[in-house]
Amino acid sequence: MEGDGEANYAYYALHKFHWLPSVFLELDPYERAFVIAAIDVRVENEKKEAAKIKAKSKSGKKR
Repeated sequence: MEGDGEANYAYYALHKFHWLPSVFLELDPYERAFVIAAIDVRVENEKKEAAKIKAKSKSGKKR
């Protein structure tokens, strides 16, 4: 993620969890750190899955 880190995580929380940014920003620092770590894990898993799908679709094409 580029730009302001907290803003990016608040944006993600808004779209994926339907949390207002104020809800994310008002979390206890430990809870916010946990949510940020969980988002990082989820994003990494989504990237891996997308790469698998892309590789699978490329290997299925004929040249």
